[in-house]
Amino acid sequence: MSSRQSNRLATTANRDRLVDTLRPAVEGAGLDLEDVEVTPAGRRRLVRVVVDKDGGVTLDDIADTTRLVSQRLDEDEDVMGETSYTLEVTSPGTDRPLTAERHWRRNLGRLVKVTPHDGDPVTGRIVEAGDASARLDVDGTPQDVAYADVRKARIEVEFNRKEA
Repeated sequence: MSSRQSNRLATTANRDRLVDTLRPAVEGAGLDLEDVEVTPAGRRRLVRVVVDKDGGVTLDDIADTTRLVSQRLDEDEDVMGETSYTLEVTSPGTDRPLTAERHWRRNLGRLVKVTPHDGDPVTGRIVEAGDASARLDVDGTPQDVAYADVRKARIEVEFNRKEA
């Protein structure tokens, strides 16, 4: 195994441990832990914790979660080791891929571009989101999309959306 592969495995293991450490604190605050990224930033590391919830995340949610996550990291010194870090708690951006049912549900009414494993991409508005599939309005025609058939799905940003 090369040192690069070894470093990647160690990084994945560290990230998994970090997720396991932070998930209870984030979920205890009523939020979903969407992602954790650790990236080098000079002599420090940037720890980015992405959280979300139904109805969206408020600034108060971010502030409260930042305190909880910081406290949890301080309690478990082994997770981050000796290296200094900067903590950033944030909500997902519009460019986040839709990978879970809750992502589809939270984006009802939004325009989405779906690239299936087989076939051509389709763009439509999410009108329903169930446990295993979503229904899109594609130019006035309903189209069901099974999550298992989706290779990639992203929200399309609309600057001048006209309400129906």
